[in-house]
Amino acid sequence: MSAVLAACGGGDNDAPSAPGPAPAGPTPSPAVPSPAPAPAPGTPAPAPQTPGPTPGTPAPGPAPTPGPAPTPGPGPGPAPGPIPVSAAEAARFLQQAQFSSSDAEIADVRAKGYAAWLDEQMARGVGTTGWDWLMGQGYFRDDIKFNGHYADHMMWHQLIAAPDALRKRVALAWSEIFVVSTSTIEGLWPAFAMAGYWDLLNQHAFGNYRQLLEAITLNPAMGAFLNTKGNKKANAAGRVPDENYAREVMQLFTIGLYELNADGTLRGGTAKETYGPSDVSNLARIFTGYNVAGTYEQQRANPQAFRSPMVLNAADHSPEPATFLGQTVPSGDGAARLRQALDVLFNHPNVGPFIARQLIQRLVTSHPSAAYVGRVASAFNNNGAGVRGDLRAVTKAVLLDAEARQDPSLKGPAWGKLREPMIRFVQWARSFGATSSDGRWIVWDLSDAATTLGQSPLRSPSVFNFFRPGYVPPGTALAASGQTAPEFQITNENSVAGYINFMRDRIAWGYGGSDTSKLNANYTNELALVNDPAALVARLNLLLTANQLSTATTTLIRDAITTIKPDSEWSRNRRVWSAVLLTMSSPEYLVQK
Repeated sequence: MSAVLAACGGGDNDAPSAPGPAPAGPTPSPAVPSPAPAPAPGTPAPAPQTPGPTPGTPAPGPAPTPGPAPTPGPGPGPAPGPIPVSAAEAARFLQQAQFSSSDAEIADVRAKGYAAWLDEQMARGVGTTGWDWLMGQGYFRDDIKFNGHYADHMMWHQLIAAPDALRKRVALAWSEIFVVSTSTIEGLWPAFAMAGYWDLLNQHAFGNYRQLLEAITLNPAMGAFLNTKGNKKANAAGRVPDENYAREVMQLFTIGLYELNADGTLRGGTAKETYGPSDVSNLARIFTGYNVAGTYEQQRANPQAFRSPMVLNAADHSPEPATFLGQTVPSGDGAARLRQALDVLFNHPNVGPFIARQLIQRLVTSHPSAAYVGRVASAFNNNGAGVRGDLRAVTKAVLLDAEARQDPSLKGPAWGKLREPMIRFVQWARSFGATSSDGRWIVWDLSDAATTLGQSPLRSPSVFNFFRPGYVPPGTALAASGQTAPEFQITNENSVAGYINFMRDRIAWGYGGSDTSKLNANYTNELALVNDPAALVARLNLLLTANQLSTATTTLIRDAITTIKPDSEWSRNRRVWSAVLLTMSSPEYLVQK
């Protein structure tokens, strides 16, 4: 604790050393130095024309082809009380459901109850889309048409500033299941392509999984990432359809590698593969013939094609029947065949438990019980009105389940999840009202573990996300008990030190290299408590951890910041900065219960 305090300049009244440089923006944007330390302040081709704004209510995707009637399953877990009893319970719920828990949000949840609050939030519109934000910032310019880094600014703005935090949190979870990475998208308008993909995840966050599956399948960014864009049928010269998407749509997006029971456990207790090479090669035929609409010049003049569904060129589509997973999609119209193939995947019994477990992992706990998975999978299979794949019902099942709402002190030490680094950063920014001084939100890729977070939204290094859902940290107590802990795959000595150093500077100095373009937090409420260390730590405990700090940890933080005498504006700021950093570096904060 003393080492962390020293890192943020605590322990005496001498001025700390200047903060390390803020992360430099990638080429071609010039890097900028950190400021000097100062006290923190309170189908058709697109028409070649300037694109218009995103429609307020996107047209819904095609209705799924009717499949078998959903199999009734066990109902959701015991419903929690309609009103959270304490502020800590409300804060804990909010930190699972979104990114942060402000005083006003805590009061709102306590007044309305969990379910009513979720209903109200889900009814909210998407708000300003990522696409419209890029347009509003003037990034539809020929000189940056190949630059994807502006998608980083768009994403940080969306996560930190957008009012629909529940939708954004769930969309971020989907972005870690249906992975597309800005780091590998090339060609024209990559930032707009990624904005279009992000907007699609937001649009369908509380819609139907079947429509979401079709939307991502035909999305140009996904097409570029997993090679459906420009994929062609076999020919006499030996060309064969690319199998990348066919493999990943089964392995990662729908059914997984092994046959599952309804609660996510292995069917029959053994690892029986869900598909084989023949299934992949047959399904690959379905995903041939698709490409981005329009000619290169039309696409250059208007990025609209990069958020519109890819179009089918029948001449490039493989016409042969496709037999996979025990079913055959006959020859015929390529678009109809794609819908039929997606119906086969959607109606596979693995989808409910496979998706349920991953959503629970992203929002609530890394190693959910089979019963918890089974209840959420049941909501996926049947929302209570005979509808399969209702993501509104699934999200509510994840967040309202008795296991999610139970007092964390009643659970074992392995329950919960390591907070993802990018979510910690967003929580800090939202909790302390961070704003962009010029409205441009110039925050870059924060993937460097040594100097930043080791993670950045829509910047996964591969289709397998930042970490695998089944990852078990080797040589640990978790491994001995067979507990999965995905986020530990990106956690090591380097990343731990990098996170603390990065947050030390961001907490004190904000993010950015100039006062005209900078992200700054507002600690007005915390400074009001600066003369009462115990009250200051208590506030941060609720705000950041939902009162999960132990008595020993709160005492350590309180005693540490007490050594900083609040006898000047500078030292008062340092006391607050130190308290925030020590809280956000503590084990009880890092592991969200």
